[in-house]
Amino acid sequence: MGRKGIGKLSLFSIAHKIEIHTVKDSKKSGFRMALEDIKEKIKSKEATYHPDPIDAAAHDLENGTRIVLTELKKTLHQTEGALRKRLARRFSIIGDKCHFAIKINGAPISVTDRDYFHKIQYLWRYGDGSEQYRDYCKNLENDNPRAANTIPSTDYSVTGWIGTVKDSGDLKDADVKDNLNKIVIMVRGKLAQEDILEDFSEGGMYTKYLIGEISADFLDINDKEDIATTSRQKVIEDDPRYIALKEFVLKELKHIQNSWTTLRNKKGLETALEIPAIKSWFGSLPKRYKKQAESLFGKINQLTVESEEDRKRLLKHGVLAFESLKYKDNLDALENISAENLAQNLQVLADVFNNLDDIEATLYHQIVKERVQVIKTLQEKVEKNALEKVVQEFLYKHMWLLDPSWERATETPLMEKQVAKLFKDIDGDLTKAEKQSRLDIKYQKVSGKHVIIELKRPERVVSTPELLKQVDKYRNGLRKLLEKNGRPNEPLEFVCVVGKELSDWKSKTGHKESDEILKSKDARVIMYQELIDNAYKTYQQFLEKDVEAGKVYDLIQSIDTGTLFGEA
Repeated sequence: MGRKGIGKLSLFSIAHKIEIHTVKDSKKSGFRMALEDIKEKIKSKEATYHPDPIDAAAHDLENGTRIVLTELKKTLHQTEGALRKRLARRFSIIGDKCHFAIKINGAPISVTDRDYFHKIQYLWRYGDGSEQYRDYCKNLENDNPRAANTIPSTDYSVTGWIGTVKDSGDLKDADVKDNLNKIVIMVRGKLAQEDILEDFSEGGMYTKYLIGEISADFLDINDKEDIATTSRQKVIEDDPRYIALKEFVLKELKHIQNSWTTLRNKKGLETALEIPAIKSWFGSLPKRYKKQAESLFGKINQLTVESEEDRKRLLKHGVLAFESLKYKDNLDALENISAENLAQNLQVLADVFNNLDDIEATLYHQIVKERVQVIKTLQEKVEKNALEKVVQEFLYKHMWLLDPSWERATETPLMEKQVAKLFKDIDGDLTKAEKQSRLDIKYQKVSGKHVIIELKRPERVVSTPELLKQVDKYRNGLRKLLEKNGRPNEPLEFVCVVGKELSDWKSKTGHKESDEILKSKDARVIMYQELIDNAYKTYQQFLEKDVEAGKVYDLIQSIDTGTLFGEA
């Protein structure tokens, strides 16, 4: 590293035994060092350690020096493939055109062992002979040879490349636990600095896709001071040579950021237009919207999404956003229509409201589809006997399961706190059997009502009188709280969710009488399975109905069924 050696002792971080075989002027010699022997000498406080000599005839070396490491430490065990990757990434002078070779089990390490060139989508390259980097990238979509590779105001030159990958996840290498999202600095064919990106505060999205290798031999000029730090892991950061290199790299990063954004936007648009419906829709957009649509598709293309379904969902929301924007522009245009010429502009008015109805129908259909999926998931889990926990979780999160008009609860922290104390007080009055029969209780304010939902354990059988006894306690307590807060007349509702029919429903008129009694107390009972069935029917009927959803709805459906991003 620079002009600093790593020393013989560093080898003991890898192996327990080290052998040196060497030949000079036909004279062979060698010795062996053992870590345990050195430790024993240290313990005995002897000042000198003498390695064991090796018989000259014991090795077949004819020229040069060989270092042999044996009894490797277990923590360093890796597969051959992982070791090849690590070594290939630390040297830039390997390959067919180089005179330096590294071999593992007799097989030379090559440039392809770096195992990342095939991931590069866009490439920026520097210096004469940089075509080789382009040739390594078998899946390259855009090649950018940079005209200048000499750092301004200096005679320093750089070679190498900077690339971006298609997905940021491509830069994670699980095999060797390595993050490839970095630009390494090579000096005289070997790694000198792990990542120059760390020295910049760049925060753009593009930085998550970067990988590169810059060779800067001027960092190790013989007649200048050694630039390597004593740790051998970095270079001295305030050295003028390194400052000049940083300025060059930063300028290139700014250029790459702009180019990358343009390329990704263009690719995003091309990919989105693979869906015929989007292509037709894009073609129909007014000119002033097309640039914005292209930018949106480009941003979607820049995002890392889990699946193509998620990408389609983003496209659908983008289309709806644009249609809403067009609708807003139409509303602004209505401001310019006077009463005198309104008759001549009735068609404009009709188009505005038709477009609004179209957008609302599409959005509602999307919501209903998601709700039906929630109900199906709930049904599947109920069938797997996960009833108590699952219903509790789903019911309190999705209040619309109990009543489609209950879209979401209103936040009332003060009331919730007071009601929680009320529940605690009421619990003290309940019998042991009453406490055991209850699974959980919840307070929400929805659709202007104060609602208390009580879940009964699925296996418990309760009666109408039992429920009325508890409902009366909640009712009286809640009324007092509302009077205290100056809202005595706000409506209440109590919902008891049970797993089995009430004990007094068995008679011919029992069910009807029970419902009427509970209704008089603003209460009702619903069974778990009934809850699921009713919710499913409510929303499934909408999906199965022939709906005149219009062009926006048709477009959204076409995105769902269209081919996207190489899908079959």
